Amino acid sequence: MIPWVHLDAAQIPGGGALRLRRRGAEFSIQLGQNELMNSRLSGSEAALATLACARIAGRRAPCVLIGGLGMGFTLRAALAALPAEAAILVAELVPAVVAWARGPLAEVFGDSLDDPRVTVRAADVARLIGERASAWDAILLDVDNGPDGLTRAANDRLYDATGLGAARSVLRPGGVLAVWSASPDRGFGRRLREAGFVVEEVATRANGTRGGARHVIWLATRAARG
Repeated sequence: MIPWVHLDAAQIPGGGALRLRRRGAEFSIQLGQNELMNSRLSGSEAALATLACARIAGRRAPCVLIGGLGMGFTLRAALAALPAEAAILVAELVPAVVAWARGPLAEVFGDSLDDPRVTVRAADVARLIGERASAWDAILLDVDNGPDGLTRAANDRLYDATGLGAARSVLRPGGVLAVWSASPDRGFGRRLREAGFVVEEVATRANGTRGGARHVIWLATRAARG
């Protein structure tokens, strides 16, 4: 068995630390004993973008906000699904994760960060959501393992009634808020509906059609009017 090698660690604003490890060609990002992502398991993160982008297909120059860079699986899937005129802004709270993407994880990211459609900002996605009014065709959140977070209590504000209302207010009519979660959460689906979204809950697998852990993606659409 090839042993895991520690590559780097990064502090999370507000407390805690991420660890980047490698075993052969496999990478892992961990928080304590919890694995947040693995380079061999990209299916559900890619589905987050694929499902959301399908719901805004046909828009000539869509603007998409992605919360959480991770290992870039959601970003790469969005690039594959969106037209050449699209603009994608990726918000990553931990600056070291952005550095990892261009350093030890460069082989995982490929040339995705150099695509002219992409801008990456080391910033809290909650702050970026509030910067522009009626700006986004889609907001994709893969932040803190979903509504039942692990890393920061402050991330709860993305998923409470106020945070969901803020996201809805900056979506264009017919726009979609897509949320990745490691597990089901009935209360979150209810909060989405109470915030005025039309909601679909999609079960997906960590490794796509090859199986793996069961994850959930919520697709919350703002009505074309209202």
